[in-house]
Amino acid sequence: MKDIRKHKRIYLLTLIPLSFLLVFIAKQSSFFAEQIFALSVYKWISQIVSVVTQVVAFSLTEVLIILLPIILLFIFIRFVIKLLNDKETRTHRLIMGIINVLCVGSVVMFLFVITAGINYYRYPFSYYSNLEVRDSSVEELYALTMSLTMDANKYREMTISDSSGVFQLSTDLYELADLAAEAMDLLAEEYPVLSGPHSAPKPIMSSALMSYTEITGIFFPFTMEANVNVDIPDYSIPSTMLHELAHLRGFMREDEANYIAYLAGMKSNHPDLNYSSTMMALIISGNALYDQDKDLYFDIRDHYSEAVIRDIRANSQYWQQFEDTAVSTVSNRINDTYLKVNDQTDGVKSYGRMVDLLLAKYRKERLEMIE
Repeated sequence: MKDIRKHKRIYLLTLIPLSFLLVFIAKQSSFFAEQIFALSVYKWISQIVSVVTQVVAFSLTEVLIILLPIILLFIFIRFVIKLLNDKETRTHRLIMGIINVLCVGSVVMFLFVITAGINYYRYPFSYYSNLEVRDSSVEELYALTMSLTMDANKYREMTISDSSGVFQLSTDLYELADLAAEAMDLLAEEYPVLSGPHSAPKPIMSSALMSYTEITGIFFPFTMEANVNVDIPDYSIPSTMLHELAHLRGFMREDEANYIAYLAGMKSNHPDLNYSSTMMALIISGNALYDQDKDLYFDIRDHYSEAVIRDIRANSQYWQQFEDTAVSTVSNRINDTYLKVNDQTDGVKSYGRMVDLLLAKYRKERLEMIE
């Protein structure tokens, strides 16, 4: 049997301990994750890859998801056939097959760590926004939610509706994607940490199937693409685009991506983005208020405009068809595990932490008004 140690590819296995080492260092030192990695290594990688992948308008992520299983199945069948036909070198071929799989896995792991994994341990976005994130009273939460309600009502009046009176996008998806990227660039003028040439978000062609997983968007670090489910209700699409762009620009925590999406939406001069990002913030803060005081929550609901109520009902009706299906259950468990593995210990519940950032911003603005 040939000496396996002479196989050049085997040295790729060293990427596994290297990946764990990088994550360990990032966990121990947010300075390393932020200053050495996020602001230098990741920034260059993301911009270079993003410039390349934006050459095509369609999602390369979607193409890979479709083609990769087919390619892997072909390789596996070819491997099994060779294994059965070549008895003399069967053991060697089997060992080499296992080593090849491990080598591919090590490369994938390493690429994920340097394109996404380390960013989970960088400085929180509040470091750049100078916000004091602390415990808040129910009264403060009520005041924030009421303020967002008034904003949502105002922005909704500036948008258009379909024949059922439900919010409808006023532009096509690709123009909307450009508007979202433009809004993020405007926000980057205030927060340079978000700056740099990056591609616009890309609509997923098989979005109807994507909804069965109850996923609205995916940032795919290997292609540096912000992918968006465009089958979802229209009012959710702009904020989803902004959320995935926040991931692309290096902020992987879900709560922070939501908050950055809200800020970017407010920077836009387009009512569709204003309304969508405000509704995202309103729903999140409203859910938090409901958990704390149901009476105050329903008092807020009485202030929703009829158009806002129609949009919320349409959204609920859309997602009801995908609730508790086998696909959505498995998808939610995978997503929950993914978040916990990457140090978001609350799992899917961590999406709700955006309210702390909203409250911090609300307090800061109120204080500035008084002064």
